[in-house]
Amino acid sequence: MKQKIDEYEWRVTLDNVSKSLSGQRAEVEIASLSLGDQIAAEWLPVLGITYDSGDDIVEVALEGVDHIISRPRELHLQLTDGHVAAIEIIDGDGIQHIVKFKEPLMLAGP
Repeated sequence: MKQKIDEYEWRVTLDNVSKSLSGQRAEVEIASLSLGDQIAAEWLPVLGITYDSGDDIVEVALEGVDHIISRPRELHLQLTDGHVAAIEIIDGDGIQHIVKFKEPLMLAGP
């Protein structure tokens, strides 16, 4: 289920989602008509996701990668079984940034 988040809720929503992502990994995909689909980060540990209204940016902090989305204009959550499976952000240039989440795989015991 895809849920659009109103701009006045972006900071609080992303703060809450960020807290629930501890121990998860994320992939960042960028999609636009001019660029096609590109992977900006591939299954790295999530450090946090924030919205800064003063600078008008969304920051996706992953281990070793700081993905900045300037002038966001839309934010959607993709929910699966009540959990956030992905965040879709469309920036001021119409470029779609999709942050997909997965829990780390547990290794089987000996």
